[in-house]
Amino acid sequence: MAEITASMVMALRGKTDAPMMDCKKALKEADGDMARAEEILRVRFGNKASKAAGRIAAEGVVSSYISEDSKFGSLIEVNSETDFCAKNEEFLNFTNKLAKIIVEQKLTDIENLSKVETDNLTIEELRTQLIGKIGENITPRRFINHSAKGSLYSYIHGSKLGVMLDLESGNEELGKDIAMHIAATKPKAIDQAGVDPELIETERRVATEKAKEAGKPEEMLPKIAEGSVNKFLKEITLMNQAFVKDEKITIETLLKNNNAKVHAFYIYIVGDGIDKKEEDFAAEVAAASKG
Repeated sequence: MAEITASMVMALRGKTDAPMMDCKKALKEADGDMARAEEILRVRFGNKASKAAGRIAAEGVVSSYISEDSKFGSLIEVNSETDFCAKNEEFLNFTNKLAKIIVEQKLTDIENLSKVETDNLTIEELRTQLIGKIGENITPRRFINHSAKGSLYSYIHGSKLGVMLDLESGNEELGKDIAMHIAATKPKAIDQAGVDPELIETERRVATEKAKEAGKPEEMLPKIAEGSVNKFLKEITLMNQAFVKDEKITIETLLKNNNAKVHAFYIYIVGDGIDKKEEDFAAEVAAASKG
């Protein structure tokens, strides 16, 4: 059997972008024949994609696309297994392509996204090819496709957090400032009307119980609870928050000063709500070296 050197593995990796261990195995199977090893990897892409699909994808990126008239826009989260994949140029191009397709095809459902055709392939086929090439599970997780009442603005922070804002009568600077503010403070709603009543009641109950434990008079409990609720709403509602660039004014005041109105906003944070699997990378590297 031909000796499989590190330089051969690197050369095959450079041609295929396949994981190092897969390159090494393919070269062994091909007895050092580079062309044959490359063919083996191409044949295996589909199988590798199938195996990768079962693994947890909790890293990834958030991307957005806004039409030229600023009236239609999307925000999408696409997950990968590692942050290395999330920085891969082909992965980023795939994600940006999806964001644009969502708007162009007027999609509303993540399931329908996989069936859309582009460049004579479905999105699912493109995803499978990319999984085979990179060697990681890649999953479009969720998206928003929004038709604006005003104009759309977006802000992506380090590819891990994305905001899309529907702002009426604003301008580019104001739209960017408020989108960045939302990214920093992560409000749950525009105002109290958008807050789940159960969240408010929970806050009221907790405040009441804490006051009781602290020995506060019974007649003071409603006032204490209401104060706690008001503080809670000030923290989680956009209108009541102090503007991060000038804490002397609230977002509500900022909007009034500019005769502007927020109709909607969305926040996506990569991996939010996904149970991440703890990896023992030392053990993984040790296992790979034995292969």
